[in-house]
Amino acid sequence: MDRHISLPSDRLPRAWYNLQGDLPKPLPPYRHPGTGEPLTPDDLAPLFPMELIKQEVSQERWIDIPEPVREKLGIWRPTPLVRARFLEEALGTPARIYYKNESVSPAGSHKPNSAIAQAYFNAAEGIRSLSTETGAGQWGSSLAFACAHFEVACEVFMVRISYDQKPYRRTLMQTWGATVHASPSPETEAGRKVLAENPDSTGSLGMAISEAVEVAAGDPKTHYALGSVLNHVCLHQSVIGLEAKEQLASVGEEADVVIGCAGGGSNFAGIAAPFVADRLEGKSIRFLAVEPSACPTLTRGRYAYDYGDLVGIAPLTPMLTLGHSFVPAGIHAGGLRYHGMSPLVSALCQEGIVEAAAYDQGSVFDAALLFSRTEGVLPAPESAHAIKAAIDEAHRCTREEKSECIVFNLSGHGHFDLTAYQRYLAGDLVDAELPEEDLARQLDSLPESSAIDA
Repeated sequence: MDRHISLPSDRLPRAWYNLQGDLPKPLPPYRHPGTGEPLTPDDLAPLFPMELIKQEVSQERWIDIPEPVREKLGIWRPTPLVRARFLEEALGTPARIYYKNESVSPAGSHKPNSAIAQAYFNAAEGIRSLSTETGAGQWGSSLAFACAHFEVACEVFMVRISYDQKPYRRTLMQTWGATVHASPSPETEAGRKVLAENPDSTGSLGMAISEAVEVAAGDPKTHYALGSVLNHVCLHQSVIGLEAKEQLASVGEEADVVIGCAGGGSNFAGIAAPFVADRLEGKSIRFLAVEPSACPTLTRGRYAYDYGDLVGIAPLTPMLTLGHSFVPAGIHAGGLRYHGMSPLVSALCQEGIVEAAAYDQGSVFDAALLFSRTEGVLPAPESAHAIKAAIDEAHRCTREEKSECIVFNLSGHGHFDLTAYQRYLAGDLVDAELPEEDLARQLDSLPESSAIDA
């Protein structure tokens, strides 16, 4: 009846798993936002340390984790895998539900898995400051924590709607020494331009990225750090799935369904990629990436080259996108309000390896409340999307009389999201829809020659 499946500290992975090394065909290259030509390492050098640039394009199946990074990850890793027996009982399902609990990190989410690595590689190259964006604040607080450990300054542009909704995330970043701006801000040319057009803008991750990239590009001692989307971020998150596979094996289980919420794609890739390796070798495993219906990148987006930011100074990225000018509704799952998706996750969706589902925030909070009242964990609104999908899969198992093993990533806790829960409990949450005509207009903003060669 053990619920918690733990690993000893010496089982923390010694290498990251790189799914690019096993893909049937390589990912399309990033392209220069000005010329449209494939990016070179020199193009990326003003923003990233060379080691991360190498990781971004590496085809090596395994990449060693430096010992200083493992030492910092060991503050909280390995994280527990938990059998959700009380949720199973409430659902009356024959399914066996497990969740990987990434909420136990210092920042309360999966994000430090990459923040520690990025801060380390930048510090090793002599970079003294990192700029970044954050939506819900989990990435910003994670990078602030990591920078404090490697004596690197941290400047965060936080999407305005989350800056207002989640003041304690902002305080946490400041506690770890970061400077935090509401985005769009008057600190950058990109921010001033947006504010001139719409002083009441609620912001978007695309806007915040434009501001953070502008700061990094203007200072040779400052680099940019991204918390999701890019291949090296997905690589660093592979520790989640690697540990989960070993934990399942220790109790004689194999996953039938692997689930994660998806905004930029890093936490989904982190839990899924090591299992995708088994799927590519012939095992029957389903993968389900879950997103908000208000920001339906996977379910309604177009697979195309698009800018990673609003202004168009970030690289052209091959991804499922809603258009870089898309500004999503102010839903409480701020970490899932990005217009594009990881090239890796996008490619897996295009190949039919990953399925996608979209939910309205009302049904997501219904699932979060059930999980909290059965398992005792208050999930972040982002993670609650994965919980909703796991519950739906459990209901399917009940209907089909199947006892399947369902694994999902609990990517963060909701302790800084109590305003959202307060609104939910008061009946004040409003579901946002994305009309087809609005989506079509956003997709018209895609750059010329955005098609991806088959």
